[in-house]
Amino acid sequence: MFVHSILDRTNRVLAIGALSLAVATPLALAQKAPPATKMSAEAQAVKKQLEQKFPGAQIATVTKTPYFGLFEAQFEDRMIYTDAKVQYVIVGSIYDSTTKTNLTELKLRQLNRIAVDSLPLDLAFKRVKGNGTRKLVIFSDADCPYCAQLEKTLHDIDDVTIYTFLYPIDQLHPDAARKSKIIWCSDDRVKAWDEFFATGALPDNAGDCANPVAATAELGNKLHVTATPTLVFADGSIVPGALPPDRLEAEFQTAEAEAKKIAAKK
Repeated sequence: MFVHSILDRTNRVLAIGALSLAVATPLALAQKAPPATKMSAEAQAVKKQLEQKFPGAQIATVTKTPYFGLFEAQFEDRMIYTDAKVQYVIVGSIYDSTTKTNLTELKLRQLNRIAVDSLPLDLAFKRVKGNGTRKLVIFSDADCPYCAQLEKTLHDIDDVTIYTFLYPIDQLHPDAARKSKIIWCSDDRVKAWDEFFATGALPDNAGDCANPVAATAELGNKLHVTATPTLVFADGSIVPGALPPDRLEAEFQTAEAEAKKIAAKK
């Protein structure tokens, strides 16, 4: 996966007897809890046992799966699987070999969606390509090579409105914040951004205008954005990484269709 992570982040340790499993995920992005789901009595019992065995851990939801008699639980920011007695816990992904689908990733994306319309889009600059019917939000670092790779891909993508949050990762790119401020302070932010990735040239200003870089950093921390680029699609699903063109188009199609379903339910 083409992801530029903010150093190695160590989350809570999930200890089972003498075995310790590190819980961490690049998809750990949604700060808010997922929508409330009615749990069966059996699932509630599993949730209670998980909370007793792992005090302080956030167990958002528990449901019984159709495979192996396991229960899936959103433990902190990732999915785990356990038996009805919570004697064994599995940390990892489950794949459907017939459809070649990562079922764990799919479920997490459903649970961790964010409301795109609730994002402070005034902190981002806007690009409209073609008729702009599709929507894409990006957290991007000016000095991130994978962000540059994504920009090349977006050059040939049409009919999309792109909101870009300038999200410099200071630990990796100490000069990215300065560059982000200069780009924001330019007369034409879209042109400045495109020219920077095309030639490396920056606008001629001091970058001392009112800018959203600090506020965007706070937003990213709140949403647990730990990689650039991080993409948020119309349905609120979050995907980190510089997706290749075919994957990007597939994500657009899936997200736009899902966004219509979500809107119809409101």
